[in-house]
Amino acid sequence: MLDAKVIGQNLTRLRGEKSQNEVAEAVEVSRSAMSMYENGERIPRDEVKVKLAHYYGVSIEELFYTH
Repeated sequence: MLDAKVIGQNLTRLRGEKSQNEVAEAVEVSRSAMSMYENGERIPRDEVKVKLAHYYGVSIEELFYTH
């Protein structure tokens, strides 16, 4: 089962120095949606999961599960 907090931590770590707005635009979501993902308040839809994994150059497993 996906854990929203783990997803948020992974997304924040991968974003690094980029802005939430920059990532949100690249994956076609609002900045507020990106904020909710990173704060563990919401889990992205499947198509957004794929876009995020592609954007960061990681597997879906690496992006959404604990290491």
